[in-house]
Amino acid sequence: MAKVDRRILKSQEAIKKALLELMSEKNLDDITIQEIADRANVNRATVYLHYMDKFDLLDKIIEEHMNKLRELCRSASDLTFQEGNYVWFDYFEKNFLFFSTMLTTKSAATFRSRFLELVVQEYKVEVDVTNGKNQGIREDVLLQFFGAAVVGAVEWWILNGMPVPSRLMAEQTGRLLDRNL
Repeated sequence: MAKVDRRILKSQEAIKKALLELMSEKNLDDITIQEIADRANVNRATVYLHYMDKFDLLDKIIEEHMNKLRELCRSASDLTFQEGNYVWFDYFEKNFLFFSTMLTTKSAATFRSRFLELVVQEYKVEVDVTNGKNQGIREDVLLQFFGAAVVGAVEWWILNGMPVPSRLMAEQTGRLLDRNL
């Protein structure tokens, strides 16, 4: 695999950050490529070198975070929910700009549904409705219930400015999942 030039990575990170900052200030439809370039301190052509348009840029940012969350799930697959949640909430905290922007803009509905889909997919391997406390409950109902609970808790935490430390959120949501799944 070829090593990517650090200058290219630096430019791409600046462009992504610029879009998220601008989205926290105004509607995506009102943001221009020139504004993104100016905020990122790059030439407009540099933005087009890496992205087709602002929608392509946003899609790539979202996909990057979804892939990272999937990767975090896989790396925590042998842990309890509580232990695995430390990794997730640490990631949410470090990427507050992204998550707060995605959950407070018009893009929120699309992002939220993709996030819910990811959580449901990742929890599917953990669910057992053939015996134990969840016996007799439909798997799809159980997955949607817990998926919505997790997404809702993350959404509440982010939208309220992370009112409790990430470790406490991880512990408490993890304990609830460990008890019930």
